[in-house]
Amino acid sequence: MRTLIAILFFVCSLGVSAQKIVEFRGENRSGCYNEKNLLKEWPEKNGPKVILRIEGIGKGYSQCILAESKIFVTGIKDDTTDVLSAFDLDGKLLWDVPYGRSWTGSYIDSRSTPTYQDGRLYVASGTGQLNCIDANSGNILWQVDAVEKYGGSIHTHGDAEAPLIVSDLVVFTTGGEKYTMVAFNKISGETVWKARSLGGNKSYASPTLIEQNGHQIILTQTAENLIGIDAKTGELLWNHNLMQYHLHSQGKGGNTNPPLYQNGEIFVSSGYEHPALLFSLSPDGSSVSLKWKNDILDTHHGGDVLVDGNIYGATWTNNSNGKWACINWNTGETKWEQEWENKGSIIAADNMLYLYEEKRGNIALVAPSTDSLKIVSSFKFDEGAGPHWAHPAVYDGMLFVRHGDVLKVFDIKADN
Repeated sequence: MRTLIAILFFVCSLGVSAQKIVEFRGENRSGCYNEKNLLKEWPEKNGPKVILRIEGIGKGYSQCILAESKIFVTGIKDDTTDVLSAFDLDGKLLWDVPYGRSWTGSYIDSRSTPTYQDGRLYVASGTGQLNCIDANSGNILWQVDAVEKYGGSIHTHGDAEAPLIVSDLVVFTTGGEKYTMVAFNKISGETVWKARSLGGNKSYASPTLIEQNGHQIILTQTAENLIGIDAKTGELLWNHNLMQYHLHSQGKGGNTNPPLYQNGEIFVSSGYEHPALLFSLSPDGSSVSLKWKNDILDTHHGGDVLVDGNIYGATWTNNSNGKWACINWNTGETKWEQEWENKGSIIAADNMLYLYEEKRGNIALVAPSTDSLKIVSSFKFDEGAGPHWAHPAVYDGMLFVRHGDVLKVFDIKADN
């Protein structure tokens, strides 16, 4: 079955544009995966059928991606170095390559999810070393210590950024007093532009690319600001100070989640009782204004999803506990906040939500609703070690779930 899936995936990939990007949290980093014909209910005890189990991927909190019929995932195998590994769909290790110094200050597991395009992978170490790696061989094509070379400054718990591809560039947030972000030619690694600094550390959140009336804008967050950057020139178009909403002693500067974008509006969230914020972007993309704030949806680091006009995510009670909530995109109204196991990460596919709580590894299939948290099925992922912080992913009818050194792949394709 896995061999047939691999063949179909390869054949399908031949028919798509060479510019296809596979990246953190799916299309546009939205947490929504463009998948159809998935199961709407799972067996209650053990969940969907396990079609692949891989142990030995290295310790990590990062998400895996699937491209070229290969699984790419980062992990730490010697406590000092981040390693990128490639596996086939039978679980065979094809190659692995050390690509930079891991973060050793706190929560040392690998953080960065690789970004794939045109046979190349772009990935950053926990200390800010940016790499371009050949997806077939694992050879490092170019590497730059972006944080050290450009005077970057990493926040408290290490660099967690997934590099962003923009046309012929790969961009990376440095933070610090010299620059906010640096863009490199994605083939050669040569520096193309440097965005001026507004001061402050880089955050944990990965940047996103949006288009406003034909104008491409990169959204990035430092520990202090939400910033819009012209994708072609690196010009800072606008910024909004986020520290004004970080009113508690804990979690200051802890901006964690990629922004969501729809119809000229930008949504951001972070934990620690920081309010969720929705901004309106001016028609020419040169400024933003706050439309509403919501004091319930303070997503820690599990991401949010927008489905049918409503935002779903986890709320923060403290670093170890939280609930789940739904708020309306247009108004900021809280539709519900409910307990289920604990806070965690969330993705969406085929009009269903997938919740992965972080403490005990419970995974739920949820029907989106503004009335309540409607859990259809659930099971427990009880292998691996450490907190369940890696976001799940869905590719080609398969659910990928990582816990520490263990990756499991589940068949969630509905019968034809």
